[in-house]
Amino acid sequence: MENLRGAALMTLSMLAFAIEDVLIKTLGARIPAGQIISIIGAGAALAFAGWFIAKGQPVFVSAHLNRRVWVRGFFEVAGTMLFISALMRLDVTMLSAIIQATPLVVAMGGALFLGQVVGWMRWAAILVGFVGVLLIIRPGLDGISTAMLIGVGGMIGLAGRDLATRSIKVQVSGAHLSLHAFLLLIPAGLALCWINGDTLTAMSLKDSATLMGCIVVALLAYLSIVAATREGDAAFISMFRYTRMLFALGLGMVFLHERPDAMTLIGVSIVIGAGGFTLIREARRRRTSQPASDPL
Repeated sequence: MENLRGAALMTLSMLAFAIEDVLIKTLGARIPAGQIISIIGAGAALAFAGWFIAKGQPVFVSAHLNRRVWVRGFFEVAGTMLFISALMRLDVTMLSAIIQATPLVVAMGGALFLGQVVGWMRWAAILVGFVGVLLIIRPGLDGISTAMLIGVGGMIGLAGRDLATRSIKVQVSGAHLSLHAFLLLIPAGLALCWINGDTLTAMSLKDSATLMGCIVVALLAYLSIVAATREGDAAFISMFRYTRMLFALGLGMVFLHERPDAMTLIGVSIVIGAGGFTLIREARRRRTSQPASDPL
């Protein structure tokens, strides 16, 4: 029963993320990406701060000054800025396909930087998954497009965030980590506007309501994924992260009239298969190894 509830919550979270991507994509035609990032960061930070105050908990904790928490925040900001910048240039379906490789990069990074054991079967799955990524981005004689490179950079940034989260040793809740990241997005978005030469745009009532919807959906996605990770078998539940691709595919076709080609779909299938295999193998390794305390 816990597995089914966790799978349902994870699926809900992935649906919310896909909806958020579509909403941001539609806003990007009229509002600079940096402005969108800053407003979402401010809205989500205020929501978290209000939640802490309502529960009688401190808004800021000493762990916010920890160096590894700041490293995590850096990767979160870099990944988000690159992801949304790529979203302004790529189809939602294409960018979601690239993001599916995140678990593979996390597994490789864990072996290279965190000393985690990765057997030859998982290394083989990682290499196969990267072949799938190449089928998606298809570098030709002219190289890879700038938009594709930005999307890959966003994926690497988000993978770096996950790796940095694993390295944190201080006692800190996921909610406080998220508050820290959302606060950092406010100046980061303004900096992106300056880099791109964009000026802040006065928003219509419709765009303001859409942006408010982005904040609500983002919070729903976060709360759902946190609740999902507390239920049942982690490997089984994590597999439902890949439903985000299905939702992105459907929403992109219906609302944005996107039509991914066969090569993209084949590449996505390879990446998802390889990523699912690495998740299952990692879960088995954890069950057979000495359990370690998790400060998060």
